[in-house]
Amino acid sequence: MPPRARKLWAASPRRTSSRAEPLTSRAVTELVRLSVLDQSPVSEGSTGAQALHNTRDLARLADALGYHRYWVAEHHGGAMLSGPSPEVLIGPIAAATERLRVGSGGVMLPHYSPLKVAESFSVLAGLFPGRIDLGIGRAAGTDPMTTFALQRDRRQAAPDDFPQQLAELLAYFDDAFPEGHALGRYPGTLPGRPETPEPWLLGSSAQSAIWAADLGLPYAFADFINPEGAEIAALYRARFQPSERLAAPRTAVAVWALAADSEEEARRLAASSKMTFTLLREGRLIPVPPPEKALRFLESRGDGAPVHRRRSILGGRDAVRAGIVDVAAQYGAEEAIVVTITYAHEARRRSYELIAEAFDFEAAAASAPARA
Repeated sequence: MPPRARKLWAASPRRTSSRAEPLTSRAVTELVRLSVLDQSPVSEGSTGAQALHNTRDLARLADALGYHRYWVAEHHGGAMLSGPSPEVLIGPIAAATERLRVGSGGVMLPHYSPLKVAESFSVLAGLFPGRIDLGIGRAAGTDPMTTFALQRDRRQAAPDDFPQQLAELLAYFDDAFPEGHALGRYPGTLPGRPETPEPWLLGSSAQSAIWAADLGLPYAFADFINPEGAEIAALYRARFQPSERLAAPRTAVAVWALAADSEEEARRLAASSKMTFTLLREGRLIPVPPPEKALRFLESRGDGAPVHRRRSILGGRDAVRAGIVDVAAQYGAEEAIVVTITYAHEARRRSYELIAEAFDFEAAAASAPARA
């Protein structure tokens, strides 16, 4: 960690604790929590506004089914995804649900002032005590031109100072600025006190794992972006330094999964997402197309031959369950966060229903002890 970040965190108490061991496949089957990452996809012929209403509707369903948390993503400047402002969307979702933890997956911190992020999430935590997560990411969530458009000062490129931003943001919640620090008066002004959000670090690279481990943060890895992250998750566990907020490493893995009533139907529905990501790699951002249009497109590209290395878990409910359990076991993850994109909102709802059935949420809730 850069010297400035170390200095900011010098006052943060540490305590020793045993390392958490990776979970076996059997343990994952019995213990894994399931959550939702919603990117608010916009379907061809629909609107961004409808996508946002679909997000709220899906959150209500996830709440009723028994999913653990519901995160909304941040993306800018494209036709495919309608969620540029997690901090705005979280409030309506939390108000429309009763039990779910709700948060960002994530806030792309380089675009923002750490104090402004701290204030926004303090408001949310005050309104919805014990239910708000602040997932923090480093990626732009968009293309270089949109990144430039998001900057307040456009005279020069924004500095690459994410570790310092992250340390400052956490210090607001922990009141951890060194004595006499110029920013030390602001933790006491956060409006939601004494409530605070639970911070997570998100990532798809080894560097994010190192930062999460060194700061004692829970870590969510984006397997749907980089399916070769099991060793990175192991690095996080090996380097983890206990903190006041977390005594042992906690890992979640975000997976792309789609369940349907048959494997054939799941693969048909997944064609929509496959087409969008094919064109995304070519710099073309489009709304999510109907499956039939996507299948014709993929056939024209060589019978739907793979064009990227992203992992997709597809099939009937039992096959998808087995795939999620396997990935969670690879990562030693206590939680799997499922992201699904389909053209039809009803198909996305059905997928999450089938996954909940496969993991027998009702039986698990009845037999399991309460967990924080």
